[in-house]
Amino acid sequence: MDDLRLALLLNAVSPAVGGVLVRGEKGTAKSTAVRALAALMPPVETVPGCRFSCDPRRLDPACPDGPHEAGPGESRPARMVELPVGASEDRLVGSLDIERALAEGVKAFEPGLLAQAHRGVLYVDEVNLLQDFLIDSLLDAAAMGVVHIEREGVSVRHSSRFLLVGTMNPEEGELRPQLLDRFGLTVEVAASRETGERMEVVRRRLAYEEDPAAFAARWAGEESGLRERIAAARALLPKVRLGDTALRQIAATCAAFEVDGMRADIVMARTATALAAWAGRTDVTAEDVRRAALLALPHRRRRNPFDAPGLDEEKLDETLRQNGGTGDGTDDDPDPDGPDGGGDGGGGQPPQDGSPEPADTPEPSLPGQSRGEEDTGPEQGDERSGGQGGGEQAPARAGEPFRARSLHVPGVGEGTAGRRSRARTAQGRTTGARRPRGALSRLHLAATVRAAAPHQRARGRSGPGLLVRREDLREAVREGRESNLVLFVVDASGSMAARRRMGAVKGAVLSLLLDAYQRRDKVGLVSFRGSGAEVALPPTSSVEAAAARLESLPTGGRTPLAAGLLRARDVLRTERLRDPSRRPLLVAVTDGRATGGPQPVVRARQAARLLAADGTASVVVDCESGPVRLGLAGDLAAGLGGPAVTLEELRADAVTGLVRSLQAPGRTHRITRENTDRRAA
Repeated sequence: MDDLRLALLLNAVSPAVGGVLVRGEKGTAKSTAVRALAALMPPVETVPGCRFSCDPRRLDPACPDGPHEAGPGESRPARMVELPVGASEDRLVGSLDIERALAEGVKAFEPGLLAQAHRGVLYVDEVNLLQDFLIDSLLDAAAMGVVHIEREGVSVRHSSRFLLVGTMNPEEGELRPQLLDRFGLTVEVAASRETGERMEVVRRRLAYEEDPAAFAARWAGEESGLRERIAAARALLPKVRLGDTALRQIAATCAAFEVDGMRADIVMARTATALAAWAGRTDVTAEDVRRAALLALPHRRRRNPFDAPGLDEEKLDETLRQNGGTGDGTDDDPDPDGPDGGGDGGGGQPPQDGSPEPADTPEPSLPGQSRGEEDTGPEQGDERSGGQGGGEQAPARAGEPFRARSLHVPGVGEGTAGRRSRARTAQGRTTGARRPRGALSRLHLAATVRAAAPHQRARGRSGPGLLVRREDLREAVREGRESNLVLFVVDASGSMAARRRMGAVKGAVLSLLLDAYQRRDKVGLVSFRGSGAEVALPPTSSVEAAAARLESLPTGGRTPLAAGLLRARDVLRTERLRDPSRRPLLVAVTDGRATGGPQPVVRARQAARLLAADGTASVVVDCESGPVRLGLAGDLAAGLGGPAVTLEELRADAVTGLVRSLQAPGRTHRITRENTDRRAA
């Protein structure tokens, strides 16, 4: 919490730092801390009556409420505007009255949240769950400081410079890299494990609930002191000197940690300067640079979606020493405990220890096979060689991920915007027009003109303008891409337990998880082995959680294929009730064997037909290997009404077995010539 407090205060001192991303587990008061920032921000001078908070000292000639005349402004408290995850694009950027714009030529504009947040704070709770089209608008405004609204030739622009603060729980999914880079600083928060601190949290919470006014009065003095200190630091900020030594350390640190682009260097420079001003100094020290790096670089160090943010502090200290500073706060820092009173250096995360080192062994022969995993001959735990399968096996390491082929759900959906399957969405190419459903937001100009043209004489048109009525308006129907629920059903039985095979299987699933991350899908994981099936991970937006569960997935025992398919059907039925518009894609990863329970083959076929009857789009990843193949996965795919692909065919660079999309369940499905030959044999 000390890191979070410091990061918020630094942005209050210097909004140019670029905002804060707060990552942490649920129940750690992330939102409470962020909302408390508004009361500490200095008041804002605005043009009287301007809905866009124009600065009277720097008038905006393009303000929709302008032009403004020079004169005294009025003071108001700084705003904290919250952007709901489910907000519409019009609510974010504002909306035009299209009917008045066409008929009267009037720019009747209703400001959105970006206008309200100008010169204040824009707060997004659960920012990782924000829709892609909202993120695009947010990125444009954050990068340019200007919002452009374009509606069929009618254009409005206004300034929008704000402090962006977001909170998120990493368990629910990660952010797009473009938005992640827009946050100047990042902080990891977690609940204290100290008994005394937890007791004090409970005391204060209960005291607030008992008498909120008295609680606020108790802390009014400290809050006033913080506000005065922020004002003093803002006044001192222009006098802070960033010397060549500090600048060299900043540039060398960013280069040493191989961050992309130059934004990290600029953010570090601004953060180090704000740290010096907050401490009441006019010179930036090596400790300022160190703390700035711990706050500004961890989220820019990620190389793939499954990497946790973090920074190697030993490497950081060594880089600072080599470029003119000790990095331990003893060279020229008069405040070694740090400006926020903490003695731990603040910012950043502990080194990521305990990760296994890759073994120096020959390359695997199967796609996705992990290094160091050799073919053990007969499959360990196979029913044919051990009764109940020899018990549980140690989890096999996942093989190296690869770029997987794209799989799609057939038809056109109306689900959450994403990047997988075709869908009718607010963004995308225009495919037609229809009468508006509710407020008009996406005008189809040609269709509107066609609808209004036959009535011009009856309406008494006498001038050059087109007389448009509300019944003439048509909105555009657009087609884009949606995200889906990708439910993995993974065979973890003894027949899959051979390390060589399971490592390749996990590598393939990991590759599909990466693809799901890039396409904004929800994912779930069902595994079956022994006597039944279990939901290893309920459907979630956190692909990282799925990857972690996959890594520790145990194997061994018989193959209750029917139980796995039926458990998957139960999961999908529940998810349809929660989110009816999100279409599922079932990915069964198995060799097709069924040995667990009574009449295992018959029950597996019945379960497959039930899923097909539900309209569930499916694909079977055939994990069978060796010179003799039974083609059981192809039979399972036929029952599910989807294709079967081998591990080799799953690769995007494969020459054979091109799988571009799934056919609708119940229809003839594509399978490769090799699968056809196997089934014929």
